Amino acid sequence: MTQSHSLQGQYAVVVGGSSGVGEAAAAMLAADGAEVLIAGRDQGRLDAARERIGGKSAARQLDGADPEQVRAFFADADRKIDHLVLSLSGAAGSGPIATLELDQLAAGFDGKFWPFLRILQAALPHLSPEGSVTFVTAASAGAAFPGTAGLAAINGALQAMVPPLAVELAPLRVNAVSPGVIDTAWWSAVPAEQRAEIFDGLAAATPVGRVGRAEDVAGVIRMLVGNTFMTGTVIDCTGGVNLPTGR
Repeated sequence: MTQSHSLQGQYAVVVGGSSGVGEAAAAMLAADGAEVLIAGRDQGRLDAARERIGGKSAARQLDGADPEQVRAFFADADRKIDHLVLSLSGAAGSGPIATLELDQLAAGFDGKFWPFLRILQAALPHLSPEGSVTFVTAASAGAAFPGTAGLAAINGALQAMVPPLAVELAPLRVNAVSPGVIDTAWWSAVPAEQRAEIFDGLAAATPVGRVGRAEDVAGVIRMLVGNTFMTGTVIDCTGGVNLPTGR
């Protein structure tokens, strides 16, 4: 059976690592021996996450929407980065297409699509050629739920780039994980009662019978980071809700 390679002595940067999937991925990488730097916009949240992650972890502020800050972040890098995980998220750009404000869709691209590319470009000179880049996108890219066309456009654009990037940047490996509904702070803006109703309905329609946890997605990221024979791949992590038969 193929085993993921050890991360002992390797260096990983997780952007969006202060909560949710990013934090869970950083914790998993650190537990497996990697030195991990988590980055995000809120230094207080980053410091709290670093305490929870433990191991050889550090935290540094980074706003992916700020080109100068992104440039400075990587210009200060004093060692090669073995693994880059991009786990930025955003909800801007959702809503029925007939009433969707296009500036909100543009804000969605500004909050996720452009930061992914901006960070990748700035990081490239500092990435180990034998390392990896992992995008965290969203299953909205391939779903057909009313009101999600904007989110599908943002995440679908990122996913479409994975195969050509894997060829262009080889031997650097480029992959993505595409999560379904995951119980993280992304849902905190939805009132608790309404959120529970949504989760219960989705769980009933999902073969595994529940919504996802951050650790579910982090496990896929850990596999993609460690498996040196995987590149150009987008892996769904949806509990099977995207299967044609469903429930």
